[in-house]
Amino acid sequence: MAGLLLPALAASQPAADKAVLDMREAFRKNQSTELTRLLPATRGHVLEPLARYWEMRVRLDSASPAEIRAALDAMAGTYWEDRLRNDWLLQLGKQRDWARFEAERPLFRMNDDRQVTCYTVMLDAAGSRLPPEVAAERVRELWLAQRDVDDGCATAAQALLASGHLKDTVVWQRARLMMEVNRPAAARQALALIDPDRAAQLEAIADNPARYLDDKITAIRPRTKELVTLALVRLAAQDPNAAAAELDSLKWRSQLSAEERGWAWGAIGRRAAQRLQDDALTFYARGELQHMTDEHLAWMARAGLRAGRWAAVRDAIYAMSPAQRGQTAWVYWRARAIEALAEPDATVARAQSRALLESIAAPDSFHGMLALEALGLPITAPAAPEPLTAEERRAAAQDAGLRRALAALRLGLRGEGVREWNYQVALHSPGGMGDRELLAAAELACREQIWDRCINTSLRTREVIDQTQRFPTPYREQVVARAQEIGLDPAYVYGLIRQESRFVTDARSHVGASGLMQVMPATARWTARKIGLTDWRPQQITERDTNIQIGTAYLKFALDDFEGSLPLAAAAYNAGPSRARQWRNGPVLPGEIWAENIPFEETRDYVQRVLANTTQYAALLSGQPQSLRARLGQVGPRSATAAAVNTELP
Repeated sequence: MAGLLLPALAASQPAADKAVLDMREAFRKNQSTELTRLLPATRGHVLEPLARYWEMRVRLDSASPAEIRAALDAMAGTYWEDRLRNDWLLQLGKQRDWARFEAERPLFRMNDDRQVTCYTVMLDAAGSRLPPEVAAERVRELWLAQRDVDDGCATAAQALLASGHLKDTVVWQRARLMMEVNRPAAARQALALIDPDRAAQLEAIADNPARYLDDKITAIRPRTKELVTLALVRLAAQDPNAAAAELDSLKWRSQLSAEERGWAWGAIGRRAAQRLQDDALTFYARGELQHMTDEHLAWMARAGLRAGRWAAVRDAIYAMSPAQRGQTAWVYWRARAIEALAEPDATVARAQSRALLESIAAPDSFHGMLALEALGLPITAPAAPEPLTAEERRAAAQDAGLRRALAALRLGLRGEGVREWNYQVALHSPGGMGDRELLAAAELACREQIWDRCINTSLRTREVIDQTQRFPTPYREQVVARAQEIGLDPAYVYGLIRQESRFVTDARSHVGASGLMQVMPATARWTARKIGLTDWRPQQITERDTNIQIGTAYLKFALDDFEGSLPLAAAAYNAGPSRARQWRNGPVLPGEIWAENIPFEETRDYVQRVLANTTQYAALLSGQPQSLRARLGQVGPRSATAAAVNTELP
């Protein structure tokens, strides 16, 4: 079998490999001359397209169109051709070279860059290829979803504002959204399109919204009212109670419109809900739901779940946009709300709830698994698909894009290899690979022990599921033995590792967590000392067995400190024990409702995925039906009989 894999790679020259790695360093240092000097040494190498991309990318600003075109032609059909085209399209857009942009745009296969799409929509409207009102709505959606300062969508918005097809209200909506997520520069960019003088005031509002509001006596002019709304939104992020008191004052109650007050109350309610305040729903009640954003309404629904007020859950979900309301999570909670409220009667409500649950019930997501259990169905591992044929395996092994990706990964170019792999399976051909092709590509990654690509590729299948690819068990001897030695469920350990690193042994996060179980340096030192590793050295944390030993030990310490609660221990592992202790205070809640109310989006997603992973691994390892809800349990304040808090736990 090994001979089937990448036969041409065996012939790659060590000198050419070194040239590729040297070019990577030169690219990082933006050394154009060195890249050009090294490029000939990569000729004929499987990663020559990557080398060509690096060489051209650093001089994209100075290269002639003919040179860029030649580089694209030399990389034809590869990810790196389309990556360079994406970069060039962005440059052409900023240079307002619309003739070349329109000539190159149809060749862009990935078609996944929001700025490029905004430029394209604008040009299609200008060229009468798209009705301007349709273009305006598309740009509005793209621009409001953009979280940073950009040229593409701002340029398109400016053009459609000038033509009258995009309204000023969209500018203010973007400014509000950006202030809510602490992106004042993006808010200033938006406002400058219609009022440069007012845009200059945003810095003062962002720095001290309370002072700005104190200095304002009236807000008669529409744009002053909008600035006041921005200040209230900003203040809500800092102190929702202070923002509520300000908004409830007579001057703003009388001077702001229902729409402005509704948005501001939504922002205040959201922040109060994220702080797990018991009065969050009272803030929502002060505004009209039709004027609140999907994010406001999501937190209203979560606050309703926490308070056991199913009518608030129902009302928030029905006020969401159709797209958000159709997400699996909100379909599940809508079904639960309908059944709990039993309106118009219990029989009808049960039928409506059941139909919603049946529409999402599946063993491939947290809420889908909860729906299965709500329907009384067990969570089991799906049947294996038909085995791959020799021809299917051969096609995957000979796929040029996958070969380049594997070559990059073998040289330690993980970022480049992952991008090439993702492009090949999802974007190279319209619609991406078919299910059988994806299974074959995933199996290739599994055989090469590139577990993250194995998992992520298999997750893309639509009709067939190979659970052993989606939930592999590498290092099984080490993981199971270690888990059993210290009293952990191996399925829980596997569920956590899968979420932390996708089994990449040398994984390193942007905050410094390392290895399979993504252990932070300080946590590793503390845990090593606690378990008696007297010869511990920091560099050992990336060693597979040592990482498993320390990561599982810390997880066990956390699980013991949180009285055996799997969701609390997972939250502590991700966000730290002090936050998990804070979040457990309040009412005793079913674990799925508690997890839904975790304030940090990353940790909320993490806990849900770890518990869903754990349930799936348990089904695979045991061959028996499993329960997610049993693992979630109940979450509430520390019991009176519990041991003292482990204050040393980092």
